[in-house]
Amino acid sequence: MYIGRDTIGVRPMFRLYQEQQGFLAFSSEGKGIIGLDLNSIDKATEITPLLPGIYEEYDLGVNGKASFVTEEKFHAIEKIPKWVFDTSCPMPTGDDHAANVRLLFTEAVRKRFMAKRRIGCFLSGGLDSSLVSALAAKFAKENGVEYALQTFSVGLEGSTDIAAARKVAIHIGSEHHEIVFTSEEGIGIIEDVIYSLESYDIITIRASIAMYLVAKYIKEKTDTVVVYAGEGADELFQGYLNFHIAPSPEEADQESRRLLNDLYLYDVLRSDRITAAHGLEMRVPFLDHHLISYVLSIPQQERGIRFGIEKYLLRKAFEKTGMIPDEILWRPKEGFSDGVSSTEKSWNVALKEFVEDKVTEIMMKEAPILYPFNTPTTKEAFYYRQIFERRFGNRSSWIPYTWLPKWTNMQDPSARGMKHYESVQSREDTNPR
Repeated sequence: MYIGRDTIGVRPMFRLYQEQQGFLAFSSEGKGIIGLDLNSIDKATEITPLLPGIYEEYDLGVNGKASFVTEEKFHAIEKIPKWVFDTSCPMPTGDDHAANVRLLFTEAVRKRFMAKRRIGCFLSGGLDSSLVSALAAKFAKENGVEYALQTFSVGLEGSTDIAAARKVAIHIGSEHHEIVFTSEEGIGIIEDVIYSLESYDIITIRASIAMYLVAKYIKEKTDTVVVYAGEGADELFQGYLNFHIAPSPEEADQESRRLLNDLYLYDVLRSDRITAAHGLEMRVPFLDHHLISYVLSIPQQERGIRFGIEKYLLRKAFEKTGMIPDEILWRPKEGFSDGVSSTEKSWNVALKEFVEDKVTEIMMKEAPILYPFNTPTTKEAFYYRQIFERRFGNRSSWIPYTWLPKWTNMQDPSARGMKHYESVQSREDTNPR
């Protein structure tokens, strides 16, 4: 028997192997194994995630007991995928990196458009989801699809994301749906979200609450089953705002690669688990292996922040194509958990206010004793951790560290807390020729 996981870790895989009993269990979620009757299995045996790009071989033998044979890494994100050379996949040529990025990303969306079920798109109004939605709408028209492409945005009343997404939807001609939620509605599903995620990471949970509500809406109110998402662009093209303060292009490149390798623990985990919780299938064209390997081959100084603009290369790739409005093409980065916020109060502030009287100062002082691994340093983190531990027991190692922006001293992952946030948001939405 062979079990394996894709190169990026877009799809999850957990397994439990007990050598002495010859017992092997694997599941797409940890809870699938936790729910088994494992009375005969050594309680010390851990349920662990299989790492991306890894396959394992087991010999089931004649008695049905599994014995481990080997584990190998079959591919890395930097390597050109082997299937590229055996198919008619478009190949980049020359030194026009913007043109090649446009070619490969367009192909990444096109080949994921194949489906017998209806396709829709998460549309936040940011650069990444807008490009995905625009190309999906283009291919829907070219393929003579009988239905209008559905796009979905979500946020609190007055959300900047909802306003931006509306402009994109009009531009590409999609059947657009806006899901407006209240802070009370979001807070009311925190436990369900953590159970679906199998994570206690703060930024992951904040963004997942909004995504959970829009996925629930899609399941209950539409017949869309396959949904595109813009995950991966920030890691690949150095789109997070903290890249503005990277000490050098070399360190920015190292951080970009680290984030790509760890995506399966955070943003990709969020998108996969939350959509799967509602029976939807997520597709992520920015994590196309061919696109990733090419972008990582581009000189470091050309694929990061340029002219003070994050994801400059990606924006330049679609300049003058008319694919999306210019104001969206050059719109500054806004984190998903920030973009869903109202203009009056940020979503993270509402969550902090909610947990303020749920976690006492005494509880925070006891946090290092209760949770010595990844000790929560804020009341919000403590509140989430309590729920996780209650649901999943002592399995905090599933999340090796709490996501925080590098090169900052922040204890809160919200981009709105960064010193240069206001200056980035206030820049003109035009190409600095």
